[in-house]
Amino acid sequence: MNEIKTYKLLPAILAMGAMSFSGVLIETAMNVTFPTLIKDFGVTTGQVQWVTTIYLLMISIIVPLLPYLLKQLSVRTLFVLSNLMFLAGLVTDFYAVNFLMLLLGRLLQGVGTGIALPLMFHVILSQSPVEKRGTMIGIGTLTTAIAPAIGPTYGGYLTAALSWNYIFLFLVPVLILSLGLGLYAIPNETVEKSGVLDGLSLIGLVLFFSGSLYFLSEPGSRMGLISLIISVLGLVLFIFRSKKVAMPLIRLSVLRQGDFRLCLVSFLVCQLLLLGLSFVIPTFMQTVQNESALVAGLTLCPGAIISAVLLPFSGRILDHVGPRKPIIIGLVVASLGWLGLISVLDNPSIIGFIIAHVIYMIGSGLCYSNLMTTGMNALKAGDHPDGNALFNTLQQYAGALATALVASILNIAQQHLPGDFKTVTTIGAQLGLGVLLILLLLVLYSCIRRLPA
Repeated sequence: MNEIKTYKLLPAILAMGAMSFSGVLIETAMNVTFPTLIKDFGVTTGQVQWVTTIYLLMISIIVPLLPYLLKQLSVRTLFVLSNLMFLAGLVTDFYAVNFLMLLLGRLLQGVGTGIALPLMFHVILSQSPVEKRGTMIGIGTLTTAIAPAIGPTYGGYLTAALSWNYIFLFLVPVLILSLGLGLYAIPNETVEKSGVLDGLSLIGLVLFFSGSLYFLSEPGSRMGLISLIISVLGLVLFIFRSKKVAMPLIRLSVLRQGDFRLCLVSFLVCQLLLLGLSFVIPTFMQTVQNESALVAGLTLCPGAIISAVLLPFSGRILDHVGPRKPIIIGLVVASLGWLGLISVLDNPSIIGFIIAHVIYMIGSGLCYSNLMTTGMNALKAGDHPDGNALFNTLQQYAGALATALVASILNIAQQHLPGDFKTVTTIGAQLGLGVLLILLLLVLYSCIRRLPA
């Protein structure tokens, strides 16, 4: 692409980041409305999680297409397309009269974010000097990290004061501002079309993502088992085609780079924790403690704000001292905070949740974006598009996976464990967070052993 003038680089990143911000804001805002949606639409806990899952699923499917789309359309055209798709999704969900219409709007938003999110990191990687890359990626991830800070409070307040529909309406001005900023900062350019889209690879990816997520939402049913088989077949097809064709959707050979692979897996575990937590805590507070959606949202606000503020500073720390110290310290602090969250579930209190969550988010702020920066820096410049696609595709899939996983564990506990509703919901929440804690500790151990200085 044409070089973006230095003074326009930050506005270009912020224009794309505003869409990712809006997507994550709705994602975390809608999590606190799940008990309300269950009543309004007559759906179950396992079904309502598709409000988040279908959005993340669409992003997971669209992100790998970016390298191909960049060979067909200009960055400016792709940005405008993604913005208009997101706006269409917002309008659809504001007027949603049933659950299927709500899911359609979320699907459209997923398509828009699926283009904008990797596009932002493509611009950062292709336009930012290496010595400033950590800071710029920190700024890029800041746009999405701010959203969890205000999302639950935003969603809780609007649900209590007006209706959950207004969560979508009030973001329309943000998208219009994003569109104007992008048209100003992103240069118009002519693209010589090249490349061929491998349809079988795309089919394999769709089957893998959708099948595995459906299995997690219905793990004990016959359709769930069929979905698991379809998911495995889809993964096999995608891997086979990636090795067979000359221009695959994603060149999986980048996974042979050990530092990149370690940082990718660690980053995905952090994403699992972040999205799993945003589902479990608000649901627990509303169903067990009978708190309002607003209170549940406010509880998560301080920790998310602290994490968002830390992101650009943590990137600057990496640029000066290297990745090992900030990432390992961050993972240790995150583990302590996560243990605190599990223990607070036994004797729940708002202050206890806030303190444990703040500790966890401090740790997350130190390691989250730095894992992505370190992984991408381990690759050659020619491998950046594939590395970027893997990070952003699997990031969204991990978010969908986390939501489906903890919702499934919670749903199974509520339906099959003996005891009253509050007791089994508490056990289900602890089991869900406990599974994620094991993954976090494994990542910490791996990073201590293998992360470069």
